[in-house]
Amino acid sequence: MQDNVKIKDVNDIVIRFSGDSGDGMQLTGTIFSNLSAIFGNEISTFPDFPAEIRAPQGTLSGVSGFQVHIGKGIYNSGDKTDVLVAMNPAALKVNTKHLKKDSVIIIDTDSFEKKDLEKALFTTDDPFLELGLTTQPLIAVPISGLTRDSLADFELDMKSRMRCKNMFALGLVCWLFNRPVDVANNMLSAKFSKNPTVAEANLKVLADGFNYGQNRDMTVPTYRVETVNVEKGFYIDVNGNTAAAYGLIAASENSGKPLFLGSYPITPATDILHELVKFKQLGVKAIQVEDEIAGICTAIGASFAGSLGVTTTSGPGLALKSEALGLAVMAELPLVVVDVQRSGPSTGMPTKSEQTDLRQALYGRNGESPLVVVAASSPTDCFDMAYWAAKIAMEHITPVILLTDGYIANGSSAWRIPDMSKYPPIVPHDVTQYKGDNWRAAIRDEETLARYWAEAGIKGFTHRTGGLERDYETGAISTDADNHQKMTDIRQAKVDKVADYIPELEVIGDESAELLVVGWGGTYGHLRDAVEQMNKAGKKVAYAHLRFISPLPKNTEQVLKKYKKVIVAEQNNGQLADYLMGKIEGLKLIPYNKVEGQPFEVADLIDAFTKQLED
Repeated sequence: MQDNVKIKDVNDIVIRFSGDSGDGMQLTGTIFSNLSAIFGNEISTFPDFPAEIRAPQGTLSGVSGFQVHIGKGIYNSGDKTDVLVAMNPAALKVNTKHLKKDSVIIIDTDSFEKKDLEKALFTTDDPFLELGLTTQPLIAVPISGLTRDSLADFELDMKSRMRCKNMFALGLVCWLFNRPVDVANNMLSAKFSKNPTVAEANLKVLADGFNYGQNRDMTVPTYRVETVNVEKGFYIDVNGNTAAAYGLIAASENSGKPLFLGSYPITPATDILHELVKFKQLGVKAIQVEDEIAGICTAIGASFAGSLGVTTTSGPGLALKSEALGLAVMAELPLVVVDVQRSGPSTGMPTKSEQTDLRQALYGRNGESPLVVVAASSPTDCFDMAYWAAKIAMEHITPVILLTDGYIANGSSAWRIPDMSKYPPIVPHDVTQYKGDNWRAAIRDEETLARYWAEAGIKGFTHRTGGLERDYETGAISTDADNHQKMTDIRQAKVDKVADYIPELEVIGDESAELLVVGWGGTYGHLRDAVEQMNKAGKKVAYAHLRFISPLPKNTEQVLKKYKKVIVAEQNNGQLADYLMGKIEGLKLIPYNKVEGQPFEVADLIDAFTKQLED
């Protein structure tokens, strides 16, 4: 380490890697995130993909970003960035709005030629002056040229050599944050294990990037980031989609019911299918079908046959599945639908995140069609809520919609492999639980109102169920008016009964608060961070986060009516707020809504909540 370089101690810091879709920013950010987790930092990541599959190189629409927030007490991926790696002028321009006044900017000077500036729609030859970036510390390095020189002796074509330039940038960042590259070397060796030449090339460029920062006379300080003492165990860096897949597998193993996934690829949910395909050895059957309707129908068929039936999708696919969801409600079969929400309507902005499917999940079917709706709050919570969704589906014999969103599905956090003995058991409400004589498909448990799930093909349990109304006593098809009213009521009551088996709503923050902030889904990290910062500043505010939405936890009304003011913050135009006011008589709420396809910013939340406190 150079004697003249100062080390700056920080509690937390935000780094954003940005460049073209082909510049490897997602891989670079992922490796640095894993590296930071290994060295004892809490992490939260935000991969920000362009909407186009492959926009023209160097253009504004083709910029791909990966933001990671590391340090201590990390709940979200951060607001403004402290360090920006901009591999071309377009990346610099797009990310200017994410910079602080003293943000460190690392650029590849070889990609800032006149033609590059023109592609990014700059009108002068000084992009920093044009963007008003005259105070930021700058690390300007000819990354492309140095990468080319570094690999001069390698038998690789020029295109393959230049693909390694992201590793030079990673090496610079590792130097900037005092991260030894030996652990990153192991990660790269594993990733490129099938191509030793490519692995060796990336390792060399990574080392050269680190050494460049180490040996040059840099004027910026390096960083030492606060670490945390974590519970001992085996940790991995996991994103929400992977965690959801693991939660479904855990539920299958715990319940003794084989897992079946019928799914059709759709951004941003496809990775759940990709992950589950890997676990045939655990009895998982994951099938890519021809469309969204086939996906849910095969899952319903698997459920009728005695499996944990699951289908995954995003908003447009949930719309297509609505008729079959009604079938699952009427047939009273356990089913889990994972909806990874994205910007809409229609195809909207497929790579951007929103919370705009709540009404569709609650009401998007014909007839009175009640089911359970739950929502995950973070990448790691996707495991827990997938487990809970499967547990409720199999114990209460009902479809369950699990809502996640693109932010937490693609974002990642360090996750400790859980001790499953600490999770509640799953006891499927199947015919093994029936103690009477003369079983019929219409018989219900008096406590839960759930019927007894009978695996198709078991001798003595032959039955039919479908989309037509059934007689309450016999299960035969019925068009009787009084019976239809009774069955409509019982299906709703069965879902309402689930409230007796889920955790109550918890409140964190100032116990004497005058203002309660309510959130749901992937906004958890930003809302909690805002509330905690306000508490530290002496402001009386508390926070409640809903993971169970239909039915609501039993103490929801009591909690919400305790406070003088209640703000419901969500990334839609007020869907949860409307739902809560419809469920709780006399409840008045203050909405805070944004529909931008981007995460909340903590600073904006604090401003809005403070204004309500002072109003």
